[in-house]
Amino acid sequence: MKDIEDISAVMTGIGKRAKAAAAELAFASAERKHAALIAAADAVWARRAEIIAANARDLDYGRDKGLSPAMMDRLKLDEARIQGIVDGLRTVAEQADPVGEVLAEWDMPSGLHIQRVRTPLGVIGVIYESRPNVTADAGALCLKSGNAVILRGGSESFHSSGAIHACLVEGLRAANLPEDAIQLVPTRDRAAVSELLTMTDHVDVIVPRGGKGLVGLVQREARVPVFAHLEGIVHIYVDKAADRQKTLDVVLNAKTRRTGICGAAECLLIHQDIAEGLGREVIAALLAAGVDVHAEGALAQSGTTTATDEDWGREFLDMIIAAKPVADIDEAIAHIRQYGSNHTDCIMTEDAAAAAHFFERLDSAILMHNASTQFADGGEFGMGAEIGIATGKMHARGPVGAAQLTSFKYLVRGDGTVRG
Repeated sequence: MKDIEDISAVMTGIGKRAKAAAAELAFASAERKHAALIAAADAVWARRAEIIAANARDLDYGRDKGLSPAMMDRLKLDEARIQGIVDGLRTVAEQADPVGEVLAEWDMPSGLHIQRVRTPLGVIGVIYESRPNVTADAGALCLKSGNAVILRGGSESFHSSGAIHACLVEGLRAANLPEDAIQLVPTRDRAAVSELLTMTDHVDVIVPRGGKGLVGLVQREARVPVFAHLEGIVHIYVDKAADRQKTLDVVLNAKTRRTGICGAAECLLIHQDIAEGLGREVIAALLAAGVDVHAEGALAQSGTTTATDEDWGREFLDMIIAAKPVADIDEAIAHIRQYGSNHTDCIMTEDAAAAAHFFERLDSAILMHNASTQFADGGEFGMGAEIGIATGKMHARGPVGAAQLTSFKYLVRGDGTVRG
């Protein structure tokens, strides 16, 4: 697979097999899909030592590449995180099967009975970077929704993804479902990505999950439709009516719990009336937690860095946050509209009218009130797992779970009915 002709042939073969598997998977019973996911979960746990050993090879590779601590954290698997993968697979398994769900039905005066029902999208290509758990999440959600999937993990997670993928295939085999329903691209070569993006005969939708460079590349080069979020430029606006303790708890959690995920807070906007009080207290708490705060105006204090224009609209994915005072809620909203990415934004306030105003005037995929933005996650929304957070406005928006990986078709029934 060293030259482009080989990779082109390999990818075409994967695409053809995925399309054949998708045709069979589209009418697979809910029971068989459930059985496959439970068997896969059991396999992941049984083979956890193998997965951790594969992950150790990836961590060495990541260190050699000079990945940041936040990116290394994304890549790392331990027994607790593998338990999380197992739990995610089991949760998806136990969800209601979306395929065939009747979304609406009605009768027409002509005598026709019409139903709109969920149907799989077909073949989904998922391109992701360093988080190996995406292999399990994406595989499970695509299987649950009756779609075949072609997984192209990042070069950093190559061995971990391979070990997890083997468990998913074991699950398919146990349930007598086509093993080609979940395929992993067997090369780190970037030419495979270019091939996948243009396979319009075999792939129905592409889901990129990663940083701005990856998603930008996908959106530029794809000939296949894309569900994407470009960046998680997440804002928290602290209103003048914010509760002190809630604000301290939420801001610290939103920034520091895991800095490398797309729901991590990147910018703090604080109402000028409380900037000298609660605002400075929040900044001091962030500094004490080891966060590099790029602040301006009344929020600047000993230990902070002076904010520059480059800090606004920036996804740090690290222990760094930008902070500035704003005149009021409308200035906060204007700032978010200018610099945000329509991913997740939060307001801290005890004023219900202010929260309603924030929710009404912003159009981010996820809007939060008095809750950590780290909850911007399909698992936390009860979806079991997610394939990504979509910030576009077509088809899927917000966490993309099994139901969002379906389209619909119309079933029209008559009784010798003809049109006059």
